[in-house]
Amino acid sequence: MKKRFCVIGLGNFGFHVVSTLYNEGLEVVAIDRDKEKIQRVQDFCSFAVLGDAANKEFLRAQGIGEMDAVVVSTGEHSHLATLIALYLKELKVPRILVKAISEDHGRILEKVGATDVIFPEKDMATKVARSLANPNILDQIPLAEEYAISEIGSPSHFIGKNLIDLELRRKYQVTVIAVKDVISDHFMVVPPPNYVIKDSDMLILIGKTNDINELLKK
Repeated sequence: MKKRFCVIGLGNFGFHVVSTLYNEGLEVVAIDRDKEKIQRVQDFCSFAVLGDAANKEFLRAQGIGEMDAVVVSTGEHSHLATLIALYLKELKVPRILVKAISEDHGRILEKVGATDVIFPEKDMATKVARSLANPNILDQIPLAEEYAISEIGSPSHFIGKNLIDLELRRKYQVTVIAVKDVISDHFMVVPPPNYVIKDSDMLILIGKTNDINELLKK
């Protein structure tokens, strides 16, 4: 069954979340109380609904409680985001992602039921800074505490060696969980120990962020 999502608030952030989900072939409902924003998003979503999401009965009438996840992005209107998050929790939405405007606002959102608090500027700034500090890291997904999944280009000293030779788990406590050849687009999950790294490979690593960074410095 196709997953269903809802995005509340159609500023730039909300619009791009909607259009990306829709382009991925998912069902997405877009909600805003601004008629112009609804008209703008109509061709990039499954349903565009004009209405006030800070009204619990309106949300219930749209079947929001049946969504797999709801993203809330109400700009600088922190009180609206907080109220909507509370209503979504009461409607038993399993995953509630809310854009916060400050650390304090984020803590309040967690208290009222947000499962994910989003700080777009902070998150992007962190990503940019990390890419400058470690150019080999193409992307990184933070996990619990200090762990992360990182996508890296093959370092020059990896090329021509197999995973046994590299001893990444013993030396750095880092594991290669997948390899993608950017030329053939071939994707391999959990490569065998004798897999030989090529210069066209992207490696997906899991481990502590500091250990991955240390590996790339060598």
